[in-house]
Amino acid sequence: MNEWTYSGGNAEKSLTKDEILDDITLYWLTNTAVSSAQLYWENNNNNFNAVEQKTTDIKVPVAITVFPGEIYQASKTWAERAYPKLVYFNEVNKGGHFASWEEPGLYAAELRAAFKSLRK
Repeated sequence: MNEWTYSGGNAEKSLTKDEILDDITLYWLTNTAVSSAQLYWENNNNNFNAVEQKTTDIKVPVAITVFPGEIYQASKTWAERAYPKLVYFNEVNKGGHFASWEEPGLYAAELRAAFKSLRK
């Protein structure tokens, strides 16, 4: 968890011990830890392959926000090639793999900005 948060290697700078324990407990009690990790295992240590994932077949609008502490940092040129329906791409200055948890305000703002063009 230390490496996956935007905390300089100390997850407790971003999350409390209770929040971390709550998250672990949720995965444990619902027996979902293995299924949540499957994507990482399938992508061979985070070498995401757009061809194997068939991202060009995705027909719904796609939005990407790149958080600096995220495991994989997609470039805009890669994202445009991988997702023909890319409607939003932005890089922000804080947040990690658990961005919605670490930076909920920023995450919510990014969601709003990402799909603003699709609202009527």
